[in-house]
Amino acid sequence: MNKPSLYTLLLAACCATTAMAQQAPEKIKVKHKRGKTEAPAATTATDVTPPPTRQAPEEADWANVYGTTITQADLREHLTILASDAYEGRETGEKGQKMAADYISKQFKALGLTGPVPNSDNPYLQHFTMERSTWADGATLKVGGQSYKWLTDFYAYGSSPFQTETTVQPIFAGYGIEQDGYSDYAGRDVKGKDIIVLLGEPLNADGKPLLGKDGQGSKWGMDFRAKASLAAQKGARSVFFVDASSSSNFVKAAARMAPYMSRPTVSFLDSKETARSAFFVSPAVGYKLLNATAASISKYQSDVTKAGKPVAGTFKPAKITIKAPKKKEQFTTENVLGFLEGSDKKDEILVVSAHYDHIGIINGEVHNGADDDGSGTVSVLEMAQAFAKAKTEGHGPRRSILFMTVTGEEKGLLGSEYYTDHPIFPLEKTIADLNIDMVGRTDKDHEGKADYVYVIGSDKLSSELHAINEEANKKYTQIDLDYRFNDPQDPNRFYYRSDHYNFAKHKIPVAFYFNGVHDDYHGAGDEVEKIEFPKTEKRARLVFFTAWQLANRDNRIVVDSNKQ
Repeated sequence: MNKPSLYTLLLAACCATTAMAQQAPEKIKVKHKRGKTEAPAATTATDVTPPPTRQAPEEADWANVYGTTITQADLREHLTILASDAYEGRETGEKGQKMAADYISKQFKALGLTGPVPNSDNPYLQHFTMERSTWADGATLKVGGQSYKWLTDFYAYGSSPFQTETTVQPIFAGYGIEQDGYSDYAGRDVKGKDIIVLLGEPLNADGKPLLGKDGQGSKWGMDFRAKASLAAQKGARSVFFVDASSSSNFVKAAARMAPYMSRPTVSFLDSKETARSAFFVSPAVGYKLLNATAASISKYQSDVTKAGKPVAGTFKPAKITIKAPKKKEQFTTENVLGFLEGSDKKDEILVVSAHYDHIGIINGEVHNGADDDGSGTVSVLEMAQAFAKAKTEGHGPRRSILFMTVTGEEKGLLGSEYYTDHPIFPLEKTIADLNIDMVGRTDKDHEGKADYVYVIGSDKLSSELHAINEEANKKYTQIDLDYRFNDPQDPNRFYYRSDHYNFAKHKIPVAFYFNGVHDDYHGAGDEVEKIEFPKTEKRARLVFFTAWQLANRDNRIVVDSNKQ
């Protein structure tokens, strides 16, 4: 995979929140008996999965009987509604997200699931209040008596400590990296200070990334957020990122970013996490900040390459006068929960999750997020109907199952964080989380190849969960289980980028199912007609078969590992 540019990463991470009023489509009726309802008009004959063949009770494989009620036709029916323009991209806190929450809660209710949320106007909805902040007019930056313009010479991401005009003396912190054997922070106290950091990562003598695995790019070069997060952990007040590469085209990139800067930053009102303030400046401004030239910065980079470790920079940064105000407002959003009580082991809870929010309307275009994560959301709905049907017919799970679609994932895994901080059911009784995020498409590495799914995190905390998932796949679905993103050295760090991670932080075993990134990721082209429903069906069934075993085995799975 080619290393994406900073601006590609920023573009993928940003969205706008303009909402357009449209009427909600009529709610579909949940079907409890499969194979007897005509498929939607958009479904082709090849998409229709035949109903399962019933076996005599003494011979029945009940997992297979109910797993096969998860069908392409039903996945399509739900997704055609949730990923339609009427839902306006399901932006957190906006009209479309509220519509989606209403739709999902009604599906859970119609299936006979219990709404477990106490003291809520709707027991299927876990409401909570957030704070939304957007960049206000009037941002200014002055260096050495020269003024620079917002979105022409600089822009920012995250929070801002500079609500009013402030003069600061930044310090240079190299590449802003810290890992085993390499630290730009060694002997440097940045708590409460403002730092200047070079984008990218150091190279070796062969021109390959010095810190990546086998010469591949590391997380430090792949995503500025790793550096911003580290700086926040070190206590830095803000980071000014300088792109000194010869290929930098800051003016063009800033123009592309302009429509996205209206996207709000969302946080909890009582957030304890250190705010991350990342400012991006043009090369010309960067040279002014560092009192440097392109040649002197290039020499610094060459010195790091020769040493193979951080070297002392001779730069003497200039003082900055900056103002970058943000305006703030409060709003409510909600997770949607449906609970299926188990039998003899009902006090133990299995969570099946997906996020139902997406990134809304950007520059006038609705971003429907059919794959991200409409595909996961409808998979949860279909799994809920399969387990509910099993219980209705006398074959319900021994353990209880919480089907949960969460909000705010695109804003920083906020819905799942809220649930794990305010759980409806005790976390110590929660045996695992199976999280589904993007299971409707094919990435470039698997084009023309056999059916597959990436599985991430299944062995991080429990060897039994990993084995159960593999056994379920071998017996029922026989698809390629790709573990490349499970590698702790993988620079994409997908293990940390979806909702399962908030359960893993609490030592609850997790498995994350994912089809990889494609060209329409966070783009307006992520539409229902591009979803590969046969693959979605098979992936959803794999999660179901794994859930069936977890919910019905004699012993709770062990927590016997602590891998990164």
